[in-house]
Amino acid sequence: MLSKMPPTTSLLTASAILHCFCIINTYSYAPPPSRIRSTIGCSFSRSKHVTTLLRSSSNTFEEITSSSSSSSDTNTTPSSSSTLIEHHRLQNNEVTTTTIPTSSTTFSPAATWHKNRRRKMLDKYGDLITPLERDSSSNTLALSLLALSNTSLFSLAVLCGTAQLSLGQVALLAVFPGSMFSLWTLQLLHDCLHGSLLNKRQQKFLFGTVKRRELQDAILFWGSMPSVFGYYLYLKYGHLTHHKSLGDPQTSSLQQLFDSSNKEFEDGDVLFVAHRMKLKGEVGPKFTIGGKEITMSISKSGFNNWKEDKPLRNALVFATSFMYERFMLMINDVVVAITGRNYFFPNKPNEFHRECAKYCRCAMLVRGLLWKLAGWKSLLFLYLSETLWSIPPHPACAMFVTNHGSNVDDGDGESGGCIPSSSTYAGRWYSLFTLGTNYHCEHHDFPTIPLHRLGELRKIAPEYYKK
Repeated sequence: MLSKMPPTTSLLTASAILHCFCIINTYSYAPPPSRIRSTIGCSFSRSKHVTTLLRSSSNTFEEITSSSSSSSDTNTTPSSSSTLIEHHRLQNNEVTTTTIPTSSTTFSPAATWHKNRRRKMLDKYGDLITPLERDSSSNTLALSLLALSNTSLFSLAVLCGTAQLSLGQVALLAVFPGSMFSLWTLQLLHDCLHGSLLNKRQQKFLFGTVKRRELQDAILFWGSMPSVFGYYLYLKYGHLTHHKSLGDPQTSSLQQLFDSSNKEFEDGDVLFVAHRMKLKGEVGPKFTIGGKEITMSISKSGFNNWKEDKPLRNALVFATSFMYERFMLMINDVVVAITGRNYFFPNKPNEFHRECAKYCRCAMLVRGLLWKLAGWKSLLFLYLSETLWSIPPHPACAMFVTNHGSNVDDGDGESGGCIPSSSTYAGRWYSLFTLGTNYHCEHHDFPTIPLHRLGELRKIAPEYYKK
């Protein structure tokens, strides 16, 4: 029977089976529930499935994490995370540090907590951890996977149009393997950004003709295609500062992100967190229309419609606002490509707008080629692939919505502090499916350790990553 099944049908059937398998394993291997203090009101519990995670909270992420700087115990749960705020670069066989580009050198309370914890881990296990930071890279593995992911996304996008698939079939292919490949692309480019993709002992490549930084920028730029809104601008301008300004309302509120004149975003992850967590500070972006100032925040509008103890409603609102915002980003790319400016960030320097325009124009050429080859369904496939892994009930969403859930330490009861970041431990298949993105706690501890080595930290320092 299977031998007579058309190739497209076989792929769709495998997609459905593997998707169900991943969901089942997310249930089976998730850590036991963490005790959440009612006085803290953490928004997410890392141990439950996605649709039960989405609970509205009256507490803000910044309020929760502000207490973390006073907590410095070494016995923490898997949610514990120490954010490394420095990035390492190897030159002449010595590791030097480069600070994250930002207008301020002050760490947020949560980032300070992470940094202090990392220092303790190095004091205790430095002989084992330092080689991972200094020498290891994803290198050939990552470049091969990046080529595989982007080639697969392009090919599947063309298939969706040329094979005359129904909308349901396109959606199923986007769930798997499309969303997996899109997530892999993000993770691999993320590794490149942190300097963990290329050989750390090599400063020039392609027979000494290309400098390390130039090659990294090229991989970030071209490696983020094909896409309908892509990961490039977020990674280039918003992720490194996230490791420094994590949860700081004084430097990275929504309004500050949109009004800032800095080239980099103060914390690019705030744009994602706002869909699922209440943030302190003013909201943006703001526009003046007809003499009146109007705030237009899709994420804030969506989150305001959450209801306490209504997980299914909250999941639906979260998915709707998130996908709608991503659709508007796709439209905005067209505007930026035509006008040469990103009007959501009017105060940013011309260099920022030039880079936005350059990327959007190149990305639009790739999208135009796909439309020419396979029609609009090719872009629908990419849109769904880039969004579905972030929303319930997709299994990868479990680690996405809980990576900064601000759980309470219930390990030994000594600190009683808030844990700013979380990891999701759901077995080897889940780690492969997410390509190590689920080790978010470990990544904030040591950002320069490549994706395929992050899991080793649990073996080296098990008391820091308890199950």
